[in-house]
Amino acid sequence: MNLNVNAANEHSLLKKSCHVLTILGNTLTLVGGLGVLLGMLGAFDMEIFSLGLSSGVRIIGTVAIAGCLLSAIGYGISDYTT
Repeated sequence: MNLNVNAANEHSLLKKSCHVLTILGNTLTLVGGLGVLLGMLGAFDMEIFSLGLSSGVRIIGTVAIAGCLLSAIGYGISDYTT
């Protein structure tokens, strides 16, 4: 009986973790995508985000790519466990 409760708690924790990864990834993708779009349209200067040798558009694009990766991990684990 105790093993079933622990398994249910672990499954619930995994499901919540997948949901958090998915929401975080989708949010980062949206923010990065909007940042690149608004920067290309000239709404703000993307060079304020430049770091060292990396240009601002590269940094903003990295945020969007990181969001895509987190979303893929969240959705992948969710599909694998169901």
